[in-house]
Amino acid sequence: MNRMTRGKDPNGLKPVPILAISSLSQKPCLKGALNTDDYCVSQNWQKLRISMATLLRRAKRIPVRRPACNTRYVPRCPDRLLIAPQDLRTSDPTIAEDIYSGLFIFAGQVENCQGHSPFVHAAPSKEWARELHGFRWLRHLRASNATLPRSNARALVEDWIKNSGKLDYEAWAAPVVANRVLAWLNNSPLILQDADHVFYRAFLRALYLQVRYLRATYSGMPNNLDRLLLLIAELAGWLCFSDKERLVRSVSKRLVHELNDQILPDGGHVSRNPLAIVSILLELLPLRQTFMSRDMVPPEGMNLAIERMMPMLRFFRHPNGSFAHFNGTGATPADSLATILAYDDTRGTPVSDASFSGYQRMEAGQSILIMDTGAPPPTEQSTLAHAGALSFEICSGTAPMVVNCGTPAPQHEGWRELARSTAAHSTLIVQDHSTCKIAPRSFDLDGRPLICGDSHVRYERFLERGQETIHASHDAYGSKFGIRHTRQIWLAIDGRRLDGRDEMDAIGKGITKGQDSYAIRFHLHPSVQVEFSEDRDVAYLGLANGEIWKFVCQEIDPGIEESVYLSDIHGIRPTTQLVIYGHASHVPTVNWFFERVAIAPL
Repeated sequence: MNRMTRGKDPNGLKPVPILAISSLSQKPCLKGALNTDDYCVSQNWQKLRISMATLLRRAKRIPVRRPACNTRYVPRCPDRLLIAPQDLRTSDPTIAEDIYSGLFIFAGQVENCQGHSPFVHAAPSKEWARELHGFRWLRHLRASNATLPRSNARALVEDWIKNSGKLDYEAWAAPVVANRVLAWLNNSPLILQDADHVFYRAFLRALYLQVRYLRATYSGMPNNLDRLLLLIAELAGWLCFSDKERLVRSVSKRLVHELNDQILPDGGHVSRNPLAIVSILLELLPLRQTFMSRDMVPPEGMNLAIERMMPMLRFFRHPNGSFAHFNGTGATPADSLATILAYDDTRGTPVSDASFSGYQRMEAGQSILIMDTGAPPPTEQSTLAHAGALSFEICSGTAPMVVNCGTPAPQHEGWRELARSTAAHSTLIVQDHSTCKIAPRSFDLDGRPLICGDSHVRYERFLERGQETIHASHDAYGSKFGIRHTRQIWLAIDGRRLDGRDEMDAIGKGITKGQDSYAIRFHLHPSVQVEFSEDRDVAYLGLANGEIWKFVCQEIDPGIEESVYLSDIHGIRPTTQLVIYGHASHVPTVNWFFERVAIAPL
């Protein structure tokens, strides 16, 4: 088969880059993003189901009223706090200085509230308001050695209690209340230090009312991660209050049931977001310790869930410490991850086939590959999910090579829709259409869920000629374009070569000519340098560890285009991508490989 020139497809069409970037401060021009037209019948049915579920949850929440946290009498309010759970998140005393001076820096936005209450200050964004009212920042005040910033913690909590009746919806969103309850419990020694009896009782009443509010809100919560964290916060509250052992037992049963529903047998979360495991363990590990500090036996189901999740941390972790960028994973919280791993006593080898979570991991020599071979998560769990079917990431040692674009930080919300599109992943995309669509925003879901058609995903894993092989396919393009995408991956036993084959098979009514253009994208990490051979048929990749790899496509010469890396701790970074363009009716099978040609210097 004759090679095609770079930048051309079989019909001579000029390829269009994934992004038209003039400045990273501007919103992206979406190409290959999630389209909103031509919904099929199954997608309309999913939209109807989302609307009906939203109305049902709304009806359940109508009787639940926000408590008046500054009230002077609350029946059955506990007499005292017995214990303060540990907060595993790291703290920064310099942030305490900013807060004391009136600067509140949340979600990448700075607000100067000096001279007035931050809780009645006009919030610049929903994310800023949620971080403010969530009070997770109290840990920074606890870390300060200065007296004034530490004493400021009680003043801010007292200010919030006084203004609680005037606060907007964001302050009383269930996930925000759960965060606030946990933050107040974690930092109660700091808040109550040198406090008089009047404030102590006011603090207990406000905390108790919020825990009761979580209990009343539970039945109206969507079945997602927020629901699980709400239960953890409620249980932590009953554990820390005096004379609430009966409620501890009842909520423990609900928590175990929720963990069994959301934590899959291989340890992944049902949302398929790798960072969800980190969020859950940051709360479950202190909760288990609180049980033991109260001389109570932690629920067995909670212990089993923790044991399942621990190995999955290493499954998704690359050798450089970062998490694989799938389904909502952004910049890796390295400090939190290291803290959690310190609690892992078994340190067992991670599984290679996470079939329940829908991921595969291959290791050979210094090469590690992680691949998405799963179907989209359930609707209520998909508000952060991505349309990245059959995408993969690979690194050589500590040097990343092929990646997905990842998820942007909250201050770059304009990039989120692009990040969720198939074009932002190292996989194949047909006709610039993603494998899933984004539904309209639901008022009680913190994000926009995915709507998917017939996207059946199949895979098998086996040894072929001594090489690890993954064979996977999906039908997401079947109903509209008559194409099934099949990807086969081979990793050499020494890790020096990765072979791949992408096939576009005709299904249903068959491939429609003129509606069969495809692009196979390989997004490169910003640290990778690219140079082409003189004939433009080989791309040489220089990795951060000094290794040189080459990329070759046997049917079509690859091109290079702009891309972005959204999950860097330093913010959005420009990078490049290798792209192969073609038409399924002309070139239905594409073979390509990455091969190491020079090793890293000693």
